[in-house]
Amino acid sequence: MSTPTRAMQPGAEGRRPAFRDVLSSLASAQKPGAGVPAYMRWVNRRAARPLAAAAVALGLSANAVSVVSVCVSALALGLLVALPASWWLGVAVAALLALGFALDSADGQVARVTRTGSPAGEWLDHVIDAVRTPAIHLAVLVGLFLRPDVQRGWLVLPLLYTLVSVGIFMSQILAEQLRQAALGGRPAAVVPSAPAPEGSGLVRSLALLPTDFGMVCWVFVLWGSAPLFLAGYGLLLLINGLHFPLSAARRFRELRSLGEAKA
Repeated sequence: MSTPTRAMQPGAEGRRPAFRDVLSSLASAQKPGAGVPAYMRWVNRRAARPLAAAAVALGLSANAVSVVSVCVSALALGLLVALPASWWLGVAVAALLALGFALDSADGQVARVTRTGSPAGEWLDHVIDAVRTPAIHLAVLVGLFLRPDVQRGWLVLPLLYTLVSVGIFMSQILAEQLRQAALGGRPAAVVPSAPAPEGSGLVRSLALLPTDFGMVCWVFVLWGSAPLFLAGYGLLLLINGLHFPLSAARRFRELRSLGEAKA
C-alpha cells in the first residue's frame, strides 16, 4: 500500500527541502506507467526526477521549470536552423530537445511533490506543448530547405508531420479533458492504491515507442546525413500517420460510450 506524498515545502525557518529528500519523495509521486510509451515511461520520467528534485531544492516553481523547458527546446531549434548541418549539431539538438522533454515532465513532478498544481499551471504546460509540438517540425522544414543536399520534394515530410503531430496532441488533450468533464471533473489518481508491477503493459509500451515524443528528439542524431535523417524521420511519420486514425477512433468510441452512459 503506498503512502501519501508529503508536500515538500520550505520549513518554518524558510529552509528549502534537501535534494535527496525531494528525490526520495518523488518516488511515490509518479503517474501510473502501464501502457505509457516506453521512452516516456522508463527514460523520460526517470530523467525528470533529479531535475524536479533540483528545482524544488533551488526553490523553483513548476511554472518556472516549464519556462526553462521551452527555452531549452527553443535553443535547440534555433541552432538547427542557424547552423550548417553536421553530426555534432544533430547530437547537440537531440540532447537539448531530450532535456527540454525531461523538463516538461519535471514541471508536473514539481507540482505534485509540492502540491502546488493549479489550472493556470496546467494551462501553461499545455500551451507550451501546443507550440513546441509543431515548432519542431516547422524547424525541420526550414532546416531541410536550407540544405543544398536535400531536394525540395522532401519538404512535404515535415509539413505532413506537423499536421499529424498537432492532430495527435489535440486528440489526446481534448479527450482527457472531455473524459474528466463526463466523470464530473474527477481527475485520474496519480498513484494507485496498489501500484502496478513494473512490467505491467510492457507490450503496449514497447509497441507505442515509435509514437513517443522522445523518438522525435533523438532522430536528430542522424542530422549529419540527409539520407539517414530523412529515412528515420520519414519512418516515424509513417508509423504516427497510421497510428493517429486508429487512436482517434478508439478515443471517439470511448467518449461516445461515456456520453451514452450519462444519457
